Amino acid sequence: MLHQIIDRRLAGKNKSIANRERFLRRFRSHIRRAVSDAVRDRSIKEIENSKSISIPRKDISEPVFRHGPGGKREMIHPGNDQYMKGDKIDRPTGGAGQGGSAASNEGDGEDDFVFQLSREEFMQYFFEDLELPHLVKTQLSAVPDVKNVRSGYAAEGTPNNIDIVRSLRSALGRRIALGAPLVTELARLEAELELIKADTGDRRIEIEELAEAIHHLKGKIWRIPFIDPFDLRYVNRIRQPTPSSQAVMFCVMDVSGSMDEQRKDLAKRFFILLYLFLTRNYEKIEVVFIRHHTRADEVDEDTFFHSTESGGTVVSSALELMDQIITQRYDPSAWNIYAAQASDGDNWGDDSPQCRALLAERILPRTRYFAYIQVAQEEQNLWMEYQTLAQSYGQFAMKKVIAASDIYPVFRELFEKQI
Repeated sequence: MLHQIIDRRLAGKNKSIANRERFLRRFRSHIRRAVSDAVRDRSIKEIENSKSISIPRKDISEPVFRHGPGGKREMIHPGNDQYMKGDKIDRPTGGAGQGGSAASNEGDGEDDFVFQLSREEFMQYFFEDLELPHLVKTQLSAVPDVKNVRSGYAAEGTPNNIDIVRSLRSALGRRIALGAPLVTELARLEAELELIKADTGDRRIEIEELAEAIHHLKGKIWRIPFIDPFDLRYVNRIRQPTPSSQAVMFCVMDVSGSMDEQRKDLAKRFFILLYLFLTRNYEKIEVVFIRHHTRADEVDEDTFFHSTESGGTVVSSALELMDQIITQRYDPSAWNIYAAQASDGDNWGDDSPQCRALLAERILPRTRYFAYIQVAQEEQNLWMEYQTLAQSYGQFAMKKVIAASDIYPVFRELFEKQI
């Protein structure tokens, strides 16, 4: 006999906790692809919210084995006026799930499977397998990193931390505690019934009463659940600080007049992703925001993303300010220094060679990683100068972001975890 166990325990919002975790693990690649597709259509303010994810139903179909008819068979199809014996019958034509404005009398299909990812689940898949490149422990015990370590057991937790042995042991103890008195009483009644049956007198009424009591008692024992949510035990994990590295990220954004609203929006979207990635994946990391046109200024987070100041373009002013801040506050022997620069590549002609010289002589030798993102298609003088640096310095990366759909793939490519 085939037995099937269905877990219908309910967690928050009527989700089966074990089945949901199993589903997320099984279709991990599909969910990651759906998350990356969903990012392209989201605004900056919505990026941390929960999201409905759609997966094609054909991708989650279960394999099914059936017994085929086997052998050769002869069948009669009433109304057949097209085929003769020995003819090959073509497969049915018609697409499945083909959208369009016009109705069709052919084909069939199924809707996609849609489910809701929580905020934490969405961000987990969003930043999975990303890290700061070339991170080196330059000064141990300077900034505590945090890792999860086991610390006993708890009565509450996430499904993937369930300890099966402990849970079954707890369930067994509960069943013994609840069922032992009933089992003892059942044994007593059954022994009494055997004695009455052995009596030659007419004691049918007593036998019926005892039989009914025994039946009722067996029902109570049978209704004791095999496992109850009360029995579940979870591996308890605590966040334990461990020594790690100090790191600082310089975010440098061009806000000159050539950066129109569309280009500024692309740059801001990229820096929003970078900021969320840093604050989520690293316990303590310093972020320095620099905006520039003809003059560069170190600003706070709100000014960096929302100020409307504009002007001409002198990119070297931002690199000089970055160099000054590194010299004054971030000793390269004690800090991992990173930088991300976003610009449309339009720069005052005589300034681009100076930018290349600043990077080559003073900034790149002291940084672990420098990423340049151009939010324009045209390769102008700044791009040409930076190309020479990319050939000589392995920690220098260049990418183009032309549309909002390019941001997430480029971001993942820049900060993908190195194996």
